[in-house]
Amino acid sequence: MPALNKAVFLDRDGVLNQEIGHYVWEPEKFVVLEGVPQSLAALKQAGYHLIVVTNQAGIAKGLYTPHDVQACHAKLQAACGNLIDAFYYAPGHPSVSESLSRKPDSLMLEKGLARFHLDPTQCWMVGDRYRDMQAGQKAGVRGILVGEEETNNYQPRVADLPAAVQLILQADYPVSATANLLLLGWHNT
Repeated sequence: MPALNKAVFLDRDGVLNQEIGHYVWEPEKFVVLEGVPQSLAALKQAGYHLIVVTNQAGIAKGLYTPHDVQACHAKLQAACGNLIDAFYYAPGHPSVSESLSRKPDSLMLEKGLARFHLDPTQCWMVGDRYRDMQAGQKAGVRGILVGEEETNNYQPRVADLPAAVQLILQADYPVSATANLLLLGWHNT
C-alpha cells in the first residue's frame, strides 16, 4: 500500500479568488486574492497536495457551463504557477438536482483522499462558509474558516488564506511558525 500523504482542501470563491456577491464564472471577473500564490507555494514546499473543492450550482441553474468553470481554474493555475494538484467541482443545486458532491456533503474531499492516498488526520479544509467546515468534518479533515461572512462561532477562524497557512504550518512545526515561514522562503509583505 502506498504511503499516506497530506493535503489542504481549498474552497474557491472567497478563499482563492475575490467573492463578488454572485456567481464567479467569467475569467475577466475572476480575481485571485492577494497572497494566494505565495500561500500555495508555502503549503506545497511543506509537502501538501493542494486540492480545490468548489460548489458550482450555476451550472445546474443554466447560468454557465463546465467550460466556464475550467477557464477560471486555468486562470487560477496560471496565477499560482500550476501548483494546484486537482480541481473538483459540484455542478448541482438542490433546486435542480441532488448530489453528494455538493458541500456540506463530502464526496469531493473523499475523491481527493482516495486519489492521492491521503491521511485525513494530516489534511485541512480551508473555506469561507460553514458548509465547507461540515464537508471537512464528514471526511475526517480539520477545518479553518476564513473571513467574516459566516455568523456562527466556528473556530479556528482567521482573516484570509495567508493567515490559515500560518496556522497550518504552525501545527506542522510548532516551534516557530514565523521561522518556518522564513525557512520556506515566504513572508507576508
